[in-house]
Amino acid sequence: MASSDKLRIAVAGAGFWAAYQIAGWLELGEVEVCAIYNRTRAKAESLASRFGIRAVYDDPQKMLLEARPDALDIITSPDTHEELVGLAVACGVPVICQKPMSTSLESAERMVEGARAAGVPFIVHENWRWQRPIRQLQQLLASGMVGKPFRGRLEFNCSFPVFDNQPFLRELDRFIITDVGSHVLDVARFLFGEFDSIYCRAQRIHGDIKGEDVATIVLARGDLTCTCELSYASRLEHERFPETYIRVEADAGALELGPDYWVRATTEEGTHSKRYPPRRYSWVDPAYELVHSSIVDCHRDILAALRGERRAETDAEDNIKTVRLVFAAYESAQREEVIRL
Repeated sequence: MASSDKLRIAVAGAGFWAAYQIAGWLELGEVEVCAIYNRTRAKAESLASRFGIRAVYDDPQKMLLEARPDALDIITSPDTHEELVGLAVACGVPVICQKPMSTSLESAERMVEGARAAGVPFIVHENWRWQRPIRQLQQLLASGMVGKPFRGRLEFNCSFPVFDNQPFLRELDRFIITDVGSHVLDVARFLFGEFDSIYCRAQRIHGDIKGEDVATIVLARGDLTCTCELSYASRLEHERFPETYIRVEADAGALELGPDYWVRATTEEGTHSKRYPPRRYSWVDPAYELVHSSIVDCHRDILAALRGERRAETDAEDNIKTVRLVFAAYESAQREEVIRL
């Protein structure tokens, strides 16, 4: 494929997130969504009509064989991921998979090993670290301006009615740690690198759901401690879904990402503050603007990787490290003890 040609993407899935990921691809101007699969064909036809996608399928293997895409973007529920990734790998088609990678660590490990053995690119769509204010905070931390960090805190606490748009979340036996925790733990790794231990306490506050909707996770490495707070049951004065608040304390200062995208850097010279709102696109849902806008930058990174220009930040070899943290958190909560990583 010449670098000037459009990359031809086939999409698997026609649910809530598919429309925004398709719009995110088209925003780049270098991608054609050439086909869409959904097990309920009518949903695929509706989305295809909306975006001018010519080919519609209710058989994913048939789509891969007939459409012959340059990559498959899987935007389906996690219980379908291993099968669909396997189909793409068997067809030699580079594959992009929505997080969480799978429903178990064993399944995720099989997926990564299968793609590795076949030499097929496997990338996970993990957009949280691509949020503009989080990128800025990471750049300031990496610059060394506040010195060596010794404590971090990441907070995603709100009472947003997430079940309204995604009712299937009520039925998950494992909920907030796989859903939001996959994002937040990935951001912790993005900021601080890898950890040596994890401790987690999980709770279910909503009475009409199966899984946990609150979790408190403590990560540690050497003299660094990082706490991740997750909640869909917290009615707070300053909750601003879907913002993640971050504080980094270091030996020469501190960094903070607070409400309304304000990033503050404090050193002995004082505090410098600047606001980094998300870039605006006409197709985003205003309630999800921060997350939806980050899809474009995530896709830009994936596109560069698929073109062979660089390695994707969130390829499967990297994201499996986040998956291991997710399932170590569940193990810790079940055993009520610290898990060594």
